Amino acid sequence: MKLKLSILAALLPLMASAQKANFSITGYIGKLDKPAKAYIDYMDNGNSHEDSCVVTNGTFKFTGNVSGITTSRMAFDHTGQGKQHAIYAPNADVVYIYFGKENMVYTSADSLVNAKVTGSKVYDEFQAYNKQIGGTIMDLTKAVNAEFSRATPEQQKDTAFVKAIDARYRKSIADRNEKQFLFAKNNPNSYFGLVGLSESAGIKVDADKVGPVFKALNAQLRSTDVGKELEQRIQAAGITAIGKAAPMFIQNDVNGKPVSLSDLKGKYVLVEFWASWCAPCRAGNPNLKKQYELYKDKGFEIISVSLDNVKEKWVDAIAKDGLPWIHVSDLKGWNNAVGRLYGVRAVPQSFLLDKDGKIIGNTLRDESLNTKLAEIFN
Repeated sequence: MKLKLSILAALLPLMASAQKANFSITGYIGKLDKPAKAYIDYMDNGNSHEDSCVVTNGTFKFTGNVSGITTSRMAFDHTGQGKQHAIYAPNADVVYIYFGKENMVYTSADSLVNAKVTGSKVYDEFQAYNKQIGGTIMDLTKAVNAEFSRATPEQQKDTAFVKAIDARYRKSIADRNEKQFLFAKNNPNSYFGLVGLSESAGIKVDADKVGPVFKALNAQLRSTDVGKELEQRIQAAGITAIGKAAPMFIQNDVNGKPVSLSDLKGKYVLVEFWASWCAPCRAGNPNLKKQYELYKDKGFEIISVSLDNVKEKWVDAIAKDGLPWIHVSDLKGWNNAVGRLYGVRAVPQSFLLDKDGKIIGNTLRDESLNTKLAEIFN
């Protein structure tokens, strides 16, 4: 017994050390107090985490452990109206950041958005990167919204004026993508070179363009979860093209029963990627239901792959939307094995297969899907 106790006593310091937080984010935002609250969501090595804390005399603090550099969204709820309001309300006080194993401090008289950030080398590198590529997507979106707001009521109703603003916005995004790609080429040892390459690659990856730059990144960056995910998208670009045989997979349905895509050969199959939290996915479900009813008896099937990570939310969404087809998920969120196999980076996304399992359409939605199905079955 003494020996066992001695071993336990020796292990306790090691256990405490292993559990010790390796990052902290502290905020000093004015003098706000309860019911003000701070929220954080962050992705570490492919796994999502979330936390919240009550604000006391303007102060809040998050601590935890990360394996390396992680991406995060932090929102500050000034009035206690909840997380969704804090993130999505007009003029929401929300920031999108990267951090690592460090002690980051936000200091401001009024908000996160206006805060000075200290203590983070990763944050400083992120700011330098954004300066080179022309700002974040949020910066570009704010700029175009401000331009629209400055217009007269007559201009805001003018279709040509609105189209011109939209064209400038799209060009600014395209310019940013090209700068991200160049940053990746010129900075193969920078984590944000990897980030820039991943973002600029987009949903439909040009493997011939992106592949060589990815291979030039240092091995440590390529071995991160972001690197592995990008490598899978590059590979998926070749195996999920029109005319290719769709990658086969097996994943469990809501009852834990394995479902194999190969068992659906002989039917036209829509492999659809979605999630309960995806508003555009949910908005498109009534049309999917209509198409399913029209063609299910003619040899049409849908297999929906959910990128949820909470089973109850997934099952509840299926029930509320009344979706009668096949549903599968491994409940690993963006790390869903089928999603990564198919290179899915955004939802909704879909791939239409013919009776032999070959891909005959992708990113089909609403009218484009309806037209394709009508061509097949009518």
